[in-house]
Amino acid sequence: MAAQQPTTAREKVRTVAPKLIDLTEKVLFGDVWERPGLKKRDRSLITVAALVALNRSEQLRGHLERALQNGVTKDEIIELITHLAFYGGWPNAMTSALVAKEIFEQQR
Repeated sequence: MAAQQPTTAREKVRTVAPKLIDLTEKVLFGDVWERPGLKKRDRSLITVAALVALNRSEQLRGHLERALQNGVTKDEIIELITHLAFYGGWPNAMTSALVAKEIFEQQR
């Protein structure tokens, strides 16, 4: 019987870099995301904007899902992407819009 393959990106990385995932879970999501200075909705908007501007489409997927869970609307996400086309680059915005489309379709 073959070993079961990890299904999420985080679990796949855990097999190679367990400390990175430990820090992700305990520091980033356990501490930084829980700080009281910003609401999670605002942190999601900031994070999605950074990932769009930096063209980090693989990480964008999970953070778009998180943003929707944190109360960011689909319309706000599309407006964010459109706005950033002029600051982060048209190709980044086009790629991000396609990623957003995939995530929105999965949410149906």
